[in-house]
Amino acid sequence: MSAVRLLVLGVMRLRQPTYGYAVRRELLSWRAETWTNVKPGSIYHALKQLTQEGKLSAFGTEGSTEGPGRTLFELTEAGEAEFRRLMDEALVSVDMEELGAGIAFMDALPRAHVIEKLHEQRRNAAAVRDDLLAMVPKFPGRYEPPHATDLLELWSGVFDNLSHWTGGVLERLEAGEYRMSD
Repeated sequence: MSAVRLLVLGVMRLRQPTYGYAVRRELLSWRAETWTNVKPGSIYHALKQLTQEGKLSAFGTEGSTEGPGRTLFELTEAGEAEFRRLMDEALVSVDMEELGAGIAFMDALPRAHVIEKLHEQRRNAAAVRDDLLAMVPKFPGRYEPPHATDLLELWSGVFDNLSHWTGGVLERLEAGEYRMSD
């Protein structure tokens, strides 16, 4: 799954019809480059690819005093389906970029659906943590390179923290915080 693809579809969904530079500007205003690998080139590549796949369609052209007209895009039905599919993948992911993109647009989905997906994500994070800790006895000692015990404890701590963080988001969602699609 590509976090960039989800981010582009999500912004298009929020602002449609819109053009590539406006998507880029929106993501820059979110400082998305600090929590994802989104780059200007990857935004335009995603727009082109999504259009070729029929997930976006050219809506028209908007005039510009600063150069050629800008092509406006909007989501197609296939684009909406792709957005939903990517959201479901992102909300259960233990990959920070993917999960971050899903969290950015979680209000586009019904509350109960997001809660269900985040419970799954929390179980996934806990399972990765437990698997990492179970590997400790299978590796050389703590005091010899590559210091695998320390590495496994570091990584398991990251997933433990992710599980706790997800629990906080779930508590807020279950308490009725956040405005959701329903």
